[in-house]
Amino acid sequence: MAPTVQSFVNTFSMNLEEPVVTHLKSVYACLSMSCISASVGSVLALTNHPLQFLTTGFMPFLLSLGSLIGLLMTPHDPVNRKGQQTRLALLLTFCFCSGISLGPLLDLVIQINPSIIVTALIGTAVLFASLSASALYARRGSYLFLGGLLGSVLSTMVLLSIGNLFFGSMIIHQLNLWVGFVVMSAFVLYDTQLIIEKRRMGETDYIGHSMDLFIDLIGIFRRLLIILTQKEEQNQRKRKD
Repeated sequence: MAPTVQSFVNTFSMNLEEPVVTHLKSVYACLSMSCISASVGSVLALTNHPLQFLTTGFMPFLLSLGSLIGLLMTPHDPVNRKGQQTRLALLLTFCFCSGISLGPLLDLVIQINPSIIVTALIGTAVLFASLSASALYARRGSYLFLGGLLGSVLSTMVLLSIGNLFFGSMIIHQLNLWVGFVVMSAFVLYDTQLIIEKRRMGETDYIGHSMDLFIDLIGIFRRLLIILTQKEEQNQRKRKD
């Protein structure tokens, strides 16, 4: 076991330069904070609290949109500490609202089988970690070719989703669900290697990079949650029959 761990560490050191390693530590630390913020938002969406107006109606959407626009419009300046704190606050607000948006889905899952949430969380964490490791230790830039392909597939999915509002096809819905799951998983590979290459070119925006990975992560979790819930509903119907 010890030689394997040591080999793993040595490979990490050989593949990535020290500035890149330091940058990735900041990215994943920021991503961890983003996940905590989203978790708090999800819990608040499921409970009664004095700030109920912030987690219902259009308020979460407006806060999410406003924080995202603010984050994108606020330039990254590593020297400006106050600016960095502002950008971090905007990111955590966006993640908080993303967690709130999961509230209705989580409420439905709890009514069917609460253990699905734990399974989805563990599955998402394991999948994300595995994909991240694959991207980190793969040959340099080997997954960057996915960018154009994933963008095209994502655009097609959006068009199909809009069209399905009128047709209501379950086949298209399931196709979007499973293809979306694969696409968001592939984005982890692509975005991780893109972050590495951007850092090698001098970009140090760890907040923006962590937002990219957060969007991938929550996209995987949402779809996995739906897939597991559908499977549980099928199992319950079989048991009744």
